[in-house]
Amino acid sequence: MDPFKNMSDWKRNMDSFFGDNFWNEFEGILKPQLPQVNLYKKDKEIICIASIPGLRDLNNIEVFVFESTLEIKGDIKISEPGTQLLQEEILQGSFERKIDLPYAVRDDKIEAAYQRGLLVIRLHRLITSENKTNKIAIKDLEDNY
Repeated sequence: MDPFKNMSDWKRNMDSFFGDNFWNEFEGILKPQLPQVNLYKKDKEIICIASIPGLRDLNNIEVFVFESTLEIKGDIKISEPGTQLLQEEILQGSFERKIDLPYAVRDDKIEAAYQRGLLVIRLHRLITSENKTNKIAIKDLEDNY
C-alpha cells in the first residue's frame, strides 16, 4: 500500500481551505535544497560533492568562492522527449545554493570536475600569518636640507 497515494487529493483540499500559496511556506522544509551536497574535511582541504544529475553542458553550472562561502548556481533539466511526466522524485530546476565553509579558502587553488552525476570541488585552506610583521623602510629626509 502506497502511503502517499492520496497525497495530491489531501494537498488540493488543504489548498482550497488555506489558500493556493499555503504550501509555498513549507517548500524549503519539505523539499531538500538543490543541489544536495556532502562536505568533507581533510588536513587543509575541503571537498564538496554536489549531486547534479543529467548535466550535459558544463556551462549550465557556475561555481563561485568568496572567503568561506561556496556558491553553486545552475539548472538541472531531466526530460524524456515526447513523453508525459507521471511521477517526479528526482529534484530538478534552477537552483542557487550558498554553502558556509568551516574556514576561508584560497581562491587561486580550486579544482572542480564533473563525473557520473557528481560535481566534485576541491578547496584549499587559506593560511594567513596574523603575526606577520612587515619592515617599513624609513626615508632619510636630512639629505634634502
